[in-house]
Amino acid sequence: MAAPASAAAAAGLAGMSTDNAKGLVLAVSSSAFIGASFIVKKMGLRRAADSGVRAVIVGEIANFAAYAFAPAILVTPLGALSIIISAALAHAILQEKLHTFGILGCVLCVVGSITIVLHAPQERNIDSVREVWDLATEPGFLCYAAIVVAAALVLIYFVVPQHGQTNIMVYIGVCSLLGSLTVMSVKALGIALKLTFSGVNQLFYPQTWAFALIVATCVSTQINYLNKALDTFNTAVVSPIYYVMFTSLTILASVIMFKDWDRQNPTQIVTELCGFVTILSGTFLLHKTKDMTDSTGPSLPTSRSKSASQNRFSIEIVPLKYRDSVDEETLPLSLPKADNRYLMEDFPVRYKDLNIA
Repeated sequence: MAAPASAAAAAGLAGMSTDNAKGLVLAVSSSAFIGASFIVKKMGLRRAADSGVRAVIVGEIANFAAYAFAPAILVTPLGALSIIISAALAHAILQEKLHTFGILGCVLCVVGSITIVLHAPQERNIDSVREVWDLATEPGFLCYAAIVVAAALVLIYFVVPQHGQTNIMVYIGVCSLLGSLTVMSVKALGIALKLTFSGVNQLFYPQTWAFALIVATCVSTQINYLNKALDTFNTAVVSPIYYVMFTSLTILASVIMFKDWDRQNPTQIVTELCGFVTILSGTFLLHKTKDMTDSTGPSLPTSRSKSASQNRFSIEIVPLKYRDSVDEETLPLSLPKADNRYLMEDFPVRYKDLNIA
């Protein structure tokens, strides 16, 4: 079974077109910069530094170029690398601890991304930006775009003022919804520039400038709400959730607009979906373990034994200071009188102010 799988993977890489290969390299480079920029931007928000903006610009330029050469289904899932980088740097630099299962989640993100890359469709041959405009103005994509814009406006004007500071999905929802339209417009603009640089000028077409206007509007809004999300919530949580929502909506938009799956067989489509589910599993682990920490040090019990419950009393111990070892130092606590004798039996530590008559 291993040999056929390896052969299939090799065939997938060997069958990758030149444009797809260029897009792959650019996407990997972009993920590295964007992953680091999550941390740099958050440090920038705290210290008013300009380095965060520069890091974002470099990453987005590489990402922009990647979409010009390869389909969104290939480029977008590689954002999983940015999750790993940002989570690791948040753990090391910002002291936002990542649980062991969070590390497993990062591994699952990588595995899922590789699966998608090996089965991604070839880039569609487009000779003019007008072809992209025709695809964007078909009824299916127009309906999708209308739903996305309406949902984003509802979030911005009605949900953000009330729940933006308490619900992480609000800010990220705005970024992800508009992000799917951004990617489609970026891809169209990138194709126009690629054709222009190759000798077929696309700058005279009004469609090129229409796509540029959409990109400018959506990107400025995305950056605004992404900064708010990073300034309000844990970076190690913002990164994976944003990745999942953004990737899901972008792939959906690409399938509707560019009809990527029309050029693939059912086996390839199912494999891509399995890879995407693997990524979702990884991000779920990251999200569920965001408040968990690996702790091996001793701690005082916080629940009373059965004998105490028989007297209808309960004890909750909240240490004022944590010590690696409990010595003869007196711990000031005030506890119910009826339970003091049980406490003294369980813990050979001296207490004062026990309210014993």
